[in-house]
Amino acid sequence: MFPTQFTGASFTWEQVKLGDVAEITPGGTSSKNISDYWYPKEIPWLSSGEINKEIIFSTNDMISKKGFNNSSAKWINQNSVLIALAGQGKTRGKVAINRIPLTTNQSIAGIDPSDEIYYKFLYHQLTKDYLKLRLISSGDGSRGGLNKKLLNDYAVNLSGIDEQHKIGVLLSHIDNTLQLHEDHLQFLHSFKSFLLQKMFFDNDIPPLLRFNKFTEKWNQCKLNDHTIVTMGQSPNSKNYTNNQTGKILVQGNADLYKNKILKRVFTTEVTKTAVKNDILISVRAPVGDIARNQYESVVIGRGIASIKGNDFLYYQLEKMKNNGFWNKYIAGSTFESITGKDLKNTKIYTTNSDEERKIGNIFSSLTKIIQLQEHKIDSLKKLKQFLLQNMFI
Repeated sequence: MFPTQFTGASFTWEQVKLGDVAEITPGGTSSKNISDYWYPKEIPWLSSGEINKEIIFSTNDMISKKGFNNSSAKWINQNSVLIALAGQGKTRGKVAINRIPLTTNQSIAGIDPSDEIYYKFLYHQLTKDYLKLRLISSGDGSRGGLNKKLLNDYAVNLSGIDEQHKIGVLLSHIDNTLQLHEDHLQFLHSFKSFLLQKMFFDNDIPPLLRFNKFTEKWNQCKLNDHTIVTMGQSPNSKNYTNNQTGKILVQGNADLYKNKILKRVFTTEVTKTAVKNDILISVRAPVGDIARNQYESVVIGRGIASIKGNDFLYYQLEKMKNNGFWNKYIAGSTFESITGKDLKNTKIYTTNSDEERKIGNIFSSLTKIIQLQEHKIDSLKKLKQFLLQNMFI
């Protein structure tokens, strides 16, 4: 199958061995037992774990000139494609581009392209071929490794150099846009964490940020005194029919993922349900995870408690979770959990309804912005994946 071509592209794609169009250079590691090989730090040296940076502007470690001269490490030219030959988990087969000349350990090889192949084009083609590269690795599927011979013989598909430039630049532009959006998402998460720390009580320290005109003292109370806390339980085996849909949703603690309720449908009678906009909190591992119920009727299993509360309480509980508040209540040798009594007796803080509404609204709005940013990133990743699959043979 031939890829979608740019307008004006007429070059017939051809398959060649990677070793015929690039110089492949594995790295090496200086002896850790000789300090002179590592000090002074003079030459950038990349370990396999850093391949996940994708674009390498600096390395976490450096070796000395003496270390370089007494190891199999070799210089790799700027704008080469780096590939992990081995590594834990998903590292093997990952690729990156180095923006600086550097050396690497023996678990990375540098691929220095000739004039026949554009480095960004090669980078994206090998990114697309990640699973294929892992399959050809020597050894078994989990502990195998790539090597210079396998890479020299690896078949790559080339179009004309002009088309390679266009494809490489387009996909790199998407990568750059993705990085900008991911950086912005990280900022939003950090900003939200900052506000959570400053706009709620922190270890009995009053909030440091408050809206104008709100000066009254916050009140402390038990969670069960301020709202209604309902502990879930397992459903029995009798048939149940919901008047609206004929089915009901059963919520287990494993379904609290990214604060969204996943649909698990059962047709069993139950005695504990949560209604729309209730706060659901996990009382079994992972303790403290929370979500907002978006359905008219959700059955909660015994690993979940339902709390009738507003956005102010929801984000106060999120802050408590982030700070490890529940760790002191966790018990149980088989699985971590907190008791209903401890949950109901948990101390929370309240203020007047207007201030609670304003605080809840600002975090609710910020959460929506974060979700929109996550959606943009997901859409860009899908676009990139589509282009990778359709612009290469």
